[in-house]
This record gives sequence, C-alpha cells and structure tokens, in this order.
Amino acid sequence: MSNTVQPMANAKNSGNAAKLHAKIKETWSKLGDDDIKLYDSNRAQFFSKLKEKQNVSKEDAMKKIQELEKACGCSSSTKAA
Repeated sequence: MSNTVQPMANAKNSGNAAKLHAKIKETWSKLGDDDIKLYDSNRAQFFSKLKEKQNVSKEDAMKKIQELEKACGCSSSTKAA
C-alpha cells in the first residue's frame, strides 16, 4: 500500500511546486526557469539571483513567497537560507 501512496504524494508535491514556480515567474518575470528551480534546491542562491535580477531583498521576497504559497494552496515551506 505504501508503494501507491508515495507516488501520489510526490505528484501532489510536484504539482504544488509547479504552481508556485508559475506564481514566482509571474511575480518576478526577470527570473529564468533555472533561477526559479533554485528555490527548491538552493534558497540562498535563489535569493541572491532575485536580488541581482529584480532588486528584491530576501526579507521582502520571503514575505511575498508566503503570500504566493497561500494563493496557490501550496504548503508553507519558506525557510531561512
């Protein structure tokens, strides 16, 4: 049974990530897809790219991402980098 539950959980998380990535792209259009993927793998580098390309502070970005997570129904996963 656990074999069927895990893929569904992964699909759900993948769907939430895709929704969040779309919202991030919509909000900060100068970020490329590779920059946005950094949000999942390397937050410090993501926030650095955001500062470089959009001149947004880490603190402001974290607040906005929390709003985006709520808007897309994604679980809150914003962590300090």
